[in-house]
Amino acid sequence: MTLSQTPNTYSLVADIGGTNTRVALAEGPVLLPQTIKKFRNAEYPGLETVLRTYLAEMGNLDCSAASVAIAGPVRDGRGTLTNLDWTIDEDTLARASHAETVAVLNDLEAQGHALGRLPAESLRVIIEGPDPAEGAAQLVIGVGTGFNVAPVHYVGERRLVAPAEAGHANLPIRTEAELRLCQYVETAHGFPAVEDVLSGRGLERLYAFLGHEAGDVKEAKASDIMALRDEGEERAVEAARLFVHMLGTVAGNQALIHLPFGGVYLAGGVARAFAPHLIAYGFSDTFRDKGRFAGFMQNFPVRVIEDDFAALTGSAAHLARIAASAPPA
Repeated sequence: MTLSQTPNTYSLVADIGGTNTRVALAEGPVLLPQTIKKFRNAEYPGLETVLRTYLAEMGNLDCSAASVAIAGPVRDGRGTLTNLDWTIDEDTLARASHAETVAVLNDLEAQGHALGRLPAESLRVIIEGPDPAEGAAQLVIGVGTGFNVAPVHYVGERRLVAPAEAGHANLPIRTEAELRLCQYVETAHGFPAVEDVLSGRGLERLYAFLGHEAGDVKEAKASDIMALRDEGEERAVEAARLFVHMLGTVAGNQALIHLPFGGVYLAGGVARAFAPHLIAYGFSDTFRDKGRFAGFMQNFPVRVIEDDFAALTGSAAHLARIAASAPPA
């Protein structure tokens, strides 16, 4: 891999999850896939060390801009990861990257900035919908280590991706079984949040809840539950079906809140793992199960983003828009 050593040719982008950090270079809004490297967070004391290590491996390039997407809330250029004891701010990012322009984004914000730049083959269609009008709002729903949403709005040529922490809202309740599920989660964790069910560890809780209901308690990791589902184990199949049922309900609620006529996009490792099963397990039924608004729900197409590096693409696109809107030097 040959890279230009001309200063300010590239941007540095990173996607920080609870377990791994992916780092790459971009040229303008274009991500350079051959530069992507993955670092295990447990092996580093913080992001600054990760970025310095990466840049050293790349020949200590002088990057013009840097952006990181983190799995946690961000305010005023400072963010803390929900599932990792790291705090990241713009000063730290500038110091580590030596970049003149820096940005700290929530990971779902970065996914929102990636829309329109992802290849069609990386978008799996779950629910078809009408062709949207230009500038129609969109919605990214992240299902992975945690759960969150990012509404995407357009004002002329400007794209606005709003932050949120929707995974920490209450679980919806419509049935006696869902009430018992909420009480089960609340007993264990003090508050029945969406993320406690719709995430990797959420699938584990659903499996344990079904065992609790049956009087035969046993636990399993999410990956093992999916493997058991493939083998036809009844409880694993039911846990996966319940997961999809709850995801359809919550995604439908979010669609009514944000009216994303430009489409709903499911992102994250858990969403990708469930993508082949969403149709069979009735995602569209629970998504549209909104009483007299059931017909209206047909306005919202749903796709799964199967590009694992979409947050890196979005970070690059965001930096390119910042550069394009900057006044001349």
